[in-house]
Amino acid sequence: MGNQTSRRGRSSGRHEQGSVRRRFRSHFRGVGGVGRVLRRPMEDVHANYSFGRELGRGQFGVTYLITDRATGKSLACKSIATRKLTHQDDLEDVRREVQIMHHLTGHRNIVELKGAFEDRHSVNLVMELCEGGELFDRIISRGHYTERAAAGLCREIVNVVHCCHSMGVMHRDLKPENFLFLNTNEDSPLKATDFGLSTFFKPGDVFKDVLGSAYYVAPEVLRRHYGPEADIWSCGVILYILLAGVPPFWGDNDEGTFAAILRGHMDFSSDPWPSISPGAKDLVKKMLRTDPKERLTAAEILNHSWVREDGEAPDKPLDLAVIDRMKQFRAMNKLKKVALKVIAESLSEEEIMGLKEMFKSMDTDNSGTLTLEELKAGIPKLGNLGIKITESEVQQLMEAADVDGNGSIEYMEFITATMHMNRMEKEDHLYKAFQYFDKDKSGYITVEELEQALRKYNMGDQETIKEIIAEVDINHDGKINYEEFVAMMKNDSSGIHMRN
Repeated sequence: MGNQTSRRGRSSGRHEQGSVRRRFRSHFRGVGGVGRVLRRPMEDVHANYSFGRELGRGQFGVTYLITDRATGKSLACKSIATRKLTHQDDLEDVRREVQIMHHLTGHRNIVELKGAFEDRHSVNLVMELCEGGELFDRIISRGHYTERAAAGLCREIVNVVHCCHSMGVMHRDLKPENFLFLNTNEDSPLKATDFGLSTFFKPGDVFKDVLGSAYYVAPEVLRRHYGPEADIWSCGVILYILLAGVPPFWGDNDEGTFAAILRGHMDFSSDPWPSISPGAKDLVKKMLRTDPKERLTAAEILNHSWVREDGEAPDKPLDLAVIDRMKQFRAMNKLKKVALKVIAESLSEEEIMGLKEMFKSMDTDNSGTLTLEELKAGIPKLGNLGIKITESEVQQLMEAADVDGNGSIEYMEFITATMHMNRMEKEDHLYKAFQYFDKDKSGYITVEELEQALRKYNMGDQETIKEIIAEVDINHDGKINYEEFVAMMKNDSSGIHMRN
């Protein structure tokens, strides 16, 4: 949901650089110089590690499977392309991610950072490898699931938050995809894996940057006035999904979801809620209080009678419909994620530069924000730049970008919203994404093509592919045509409309 413009992290201490220089002198021969991100001598990560297949990718980075050349041990490496770090804030964010991961290392439920290396092209974060899969995948693969299991998962997730908050860190992007099991064992720990949006905080600090992922964002984040309680809200949303299979708040697109979050009405009457224990409902409600001051703290959640290890969460299986809904939610999100990545990667630097120029040309008072009047007045200028945009699209842009409702749009809001509109609405972008999957140009995405495309993002298991085809293939012919693909891309509720 846009780039973060958060508080600056502290730079690495100079005393560290001498020991790093001595220790790695043999490895940065041929790399040379001091890295502009980590501010220490550049090193060649490939000297110590061999790189294998891609495990996943995010806004700035790609995660690879790597092998330690000395020990043969498998690890993960998140490579962040430095050319994408165009603002000072981006550099600060990567520095802070490294600092926070070092700061939190050693906790059972937090992925361990083994080392951070910078060369001319990227910053490489070497971490322990989580081979046990995503949170939802584990639940779905078992095929049965109890409240007691949900309480155990909730306990591990809230343990992460308790550790973070007690050490002065706010996560700010808690969602199921950011929790992975360390291994495939039944008793594998669940690990929090992505601290790219995290920040340090002191009691009483107020944050204003709107970031995170739509379903999991707290109402006070949308109002641009929040603290660590926003993490508790995200945990509450995850617990709601663990119990019901769908998020508590959703809409036809991100803006509809934000409006539902701000309204704050939750459904506890539809299935499966009548059969869920009073203790579970009590905890969810106390984690999703609209007023952050009334929300439980992480310590209070861990003491709640439903979530405690010896607690009252019943051991009877939850309705199978919960797992079916979770499958739909997960499958649609996965296909859309890959498609959006394809579209995002196809946007050139020139296109983004154009958006920057659009903003500057309309920001007549150089305030760094746009009013609706400035947007409307700027339409003729956009025509001169060769950009066609109607007044209704301007109004739509205003509503989409101005999430705090203050009647103005900041620079990052504008870039995020216009990029989103470009990606989702432009026919050529959608068609380009469709063609990425439709390798043989037959006009259909087949099971084999879907498998091939998803495998690149480590999502190509047969179960996921079956679920995606079942959800997107409206005419049930076993493949996805262009109309079905477009319908899926433009329907942001991602399978949630099937809840009734």
